Amino acid sequence: MDKGLGAGIGDIISHFQNSSCSDGVQEPCIWASPGGARKIDIGKQIFCNRSLNMKNIVAVGFDMDYTLAQYKPETFESLAYDGTVRKLVYDLGYPEELLEWSFDWKYMVRGLVLDKKRGNILKMDRHKYVKVAYHGFREMSKEEKVEAYGNTLIRDAFDEPDYALIDTLFSLAEAYLFAQLVDFMDNNPGKVSKSTDYVRMYKDVRAAVDLCHRDGTLKQMVAKDPKTYINEDRSIVPMLKMLRESGRSTFLVTNSLWDYTTIVMNFLCGSHTLDGGITCNSDWLLYFDVVITGSAKPGFFHEDNRANLFQVEPESGMLLNTDNGTPMPQVGDISPGLLLKEKNGTCRIFQGGSVGHLHKLLSIESSSQVLYVGDHIYGDILRSKKVLGWRTMLVVPELEREVELLWELRDLRKKLHLLRNERDLIEDQIHHLKWSLKSEGIDVDEQRKMCTRMDDLECQRDKARLSHQEAQRECHQKFHKVWGQLMKTGYQNSRFAHQVERFACLYTSQVSNLSLYSPDKYYRPSEDFMPHEFDIIPL
Repeated sequence: MDKGLGAGIGDIISHFQNSSCSDGVQEPCIWASPGGARKIDIGKQIFCNRSLNMKNIVAVGFDMDYTLAQYKPETFESLAYDGTVRKLVYDLGYPEELLEWSFDWKYMVRGLVLDKKRGNILKMDRHKYVKVAYHGFREMSKEEKVEAYGNTLIRDAFDEPDYALIDTLFSLAEAYLFAQLVDFMDNNPGKVSKSTDYVRMYKDVRAAVDLCHRDGTLKQMVAKDPKTYINEDRSIVPMLKMLRESGRSTFLVTNSLWDYTTIVMNFLCGSHTLDGGITCNSDWLLYFDVVITGSAKPGFFHEDNRANLFQVEPESGMLLNTDNGTPMPQVGDISPGLLLKEKNGTCRIFQGGSVGHLHKLLSIESSSQVLYVGDHIYGDILRSKKVLGWRTMLVVPELEREVELLWELRDLRKKLHLLRNERDLIEDQIHHLKWSLKSEGIDVDEQRKMCTRMDDLECQRDKARLSHQEAQRECHQKFHKVWGQLMKTGYQNSRFAHQVERFACLYTSQVSNLSLYSPDKYYRPSEDFMPHEFDIIPL
């Protein structure tokens, strides 16, 4: 632990304490204030890769979809899947039997890579070695993996255009559908056009997804019944109030347009009636200084982006011209159409523009004064961090269950650790015996004894290896029946964990976890518990 972590009034002690539960089991927790006035569950912790002093942050920004608005995969992803299948059949000419297919929303996970040419789905470690691979839904053998990905002189980058990265929860449904189409084409060659290969199928899936977004199919369904598709989080408003009361500006930058944004944000931040309904108004705007819709991220983050910035009239959704955010008088109207914060107490609403406009609107003097919270490694985190130097926080909803399982499986992981040590020790002994047998001057009796000993050790090694593999498989399937732990691939960090470590200053399971910490918190990397580290909980 950092020695200065608990120094100063208002600092929050962010290390694990052992507290007894009712069943006597010691569970890790985080004390949220000096003296342990409130503890934070392990799944709600904010993890730190790079030190961040919130006192230096003057503006905190948020993405909307899958950041503030957490969609329910069992309903929203199923809706996206069904819409995509219908587009494939009715717009792109695929067989009607696809309409009978179903979607397993638990099957795919983030961090996977689609091999468009071979029809494979891959999970790899931080060094880009393929550890788990499926062709469609068929697991590939070790020999097949080596043949496809281990027999080249130059390492594959596993990037576009030959590969597709599944780094956002929006992509899970299309990845599942791609795997189904691979199996369908392999098993039904006469039902798919001869000119269609795996690459063509992936392009068709992407085109079908885009059609669903363009015709508004998905968003119209969500707008009709937000509660069915979006998780309610009553902690969002207190979090936003806390940030604003601490003197910081808050902003929203989303690729969604105004009509959809206001419905979702009103659901998340609006007033709830006694019967559980939502009062429709624009009160949620009180929690933001600037809202930018239709931002076209990640292009928004490029300072040389010359996209026009339009002001949005919230009642009608009409777009009005601005001069870099400054109101322009409308023809026939002597007063500017821009709804200024000073006049009506709400924030300023825009569409388009670039990060340069945002910096000007918020009077940002240094990009390091901005903390941006998003869910997409490339669309939100990488660009804002690498191009601008913003501080970043990645939202990883899967993390909550992952870290809880790590604690629950501590005995199994201890067993894994011991089995691996046992196997390594036996292999060292075998290696030593092999070298000894090559030495000159060993008599026949001694040589016979050494050979017998080696046979015994090899039997022990095979048993230890089998026990280790079975325990490893059991642990793997506890996290996910196919892909295992999100942050690990075997004993290595997964590719996804490597990206989180590289590009996210902070990461956590929910955006509202910010409300559990002081707004002036000094986040420092902890030596006690990091989900992407090797020995996560001491054994």
